[in-house]
Amino acid sequence: MQKEYRTIAEVAGPLMLVDKVEGVKYEELVEIELPSGEIRRGRVLEAMAGKALVQIFEGTAGLNMEKTKVRFLGKVIEFPVSLDMLGRVFDGFGNPLDGGAPIIPEKRLDINGSPMNPYSRAYPSEFIQTGISTIDGMNTLVRGQKLPIFTGSGLPHARLAAQIARQAKVLGDAGEFAVVFAAMGITFEEADFFISDFRKTGAIDRAVLFVNLASDPTIERIATPRIALTCAEYLAYEKGMHVLVIMTDMTNYAEALREISAARKEVPGRRGYPGYLYTDLSTLYERAGRVKGKPGSITQIPILTMPEDDKTHPIPDLTGYITEGQIILGRELHRKGIYPSVDVLPSLSRLKDKGIGQGKTREDHSGVLNQLFAAYSRGKEVKELAVILGEAALSETDKKFSKFADEFERRFVAQGEYTDRDIITTLNLAWELLAILPVAELKRVREEHITKYLPPTV
Repeated sequence: MQKEYRTIAEVAGPLMLVDKVEGVKYEELVEIELPSGEIRRGRVLEAMAGKALVQIFEGTAGLNMEKTKVRFLGKVIEFPVSLDMLGRVFDGFGNPLDGGAPIIPEKRLDINGSPMNPYSRAYPSEFIQTGISTIDGMNTLVRGQKLPIFTGSGLPHARLAAQIARQAKVLGDAGEFAVVFAAMGITFEEADFFISDFRKTGAIDRAVLFVNLASDPTIERIATPRIALTCAEYLAYEKGMHVLVIMTDMTNYAEALREISAARKEVPGRRGYPGYLYTDLSTLYERAGRVKGKPGSITQIPILTMPEDDKTHPIPDLTGYITEGQIILGRELHRKGIYPSVDVLPSLSRLKDKGIGQGKTREDHSGVLNQLFAAYSRGKEVKELAVILGEAALSETDKKFSKFADEFERRFVAQGEYTDRDIITTLNLAWELLAILPVAELKRVREEHITKYLPPTV
């Protein structure tokens, strides 16, 4: 029988201070019983001498300090896991949202997970095909990698996330593939888009969705990615599945963290975010990876909206330090009507070289990737020069690079929302575009690859 307390000393925002408590521990679950009999839940944020600071998940509205009972449950937040989770939709706390029966758990796991021993990590090396040329061809995703998408307000990151979730697969591997999708602070329309898209395309059969709406409690937003990653760890490390975790939008998560920090009257860091934002984000991102001796893996694609398209904002800035690269969506490409509007020049996958080449994609992939990048970069420079000096000032070679840049955006970057290009199609398309340029300018691909793959010019 848990001891009951009626010693609430203070309530501020979603936080409550309870006095004269004994034996309370950090992260312990709390049950709050209102005079009406309504039960709310919370967790201990701080335990000091005789006091406990409690974070209430459903908020403190209507809470009567004198008549409310508080019980400390002596356990942390746990999530019930089982293979029955696949094909289901849950809220941010892991309660079924799809009208289905509650999960009969195989076990219950602490949502904070356990830090992975760096020695037991296996190095990411297998190629994951997303079916999107700008990612597969230029910024390759590798199994066990964490590769965020940096986007801006109004850009099509939701459509891109749904497309990756539908199309992603590990080539040449018989292991089962699953997608864990965590949405934080999104609108009802966005939630409806994701759920209906997954159902319509059949992708939901291998997916688990966790949806936290903008109208849901802020505290739920803090728990959502942790519950999703706990689900992913169970599928990956206990059931041997390849799991892709897509988390959108990490900016909403960081805003919730800032709100809780302000309620706790903590000293703010950059732009009002708590000083421990880096540490907190790393506890989520570092739950990706592969473990030696186990077939499963967790690959992460966190999506974050850059406030005012600012890459130096604390959220993208700190995310860039923890993760292995970034895919950046460009507003200029979006204005041109190009989908997906991936800006390949500032985008980077730091592990791309580990997942490409003979036996993984194709032997010419590395050279083609570098040649495309160099040619597109030069083509953009030529187009800027033409604006200043006029077309007449360009050489014939410059004009070809300018044409290449246009065709690259129109044919390689742009593709349909339901167009799933395999890696061979992407590489062959790259060679078709390189045929626009003089062979003498193809300095980053091997001669034997030019002979083998470059289509004859008409």
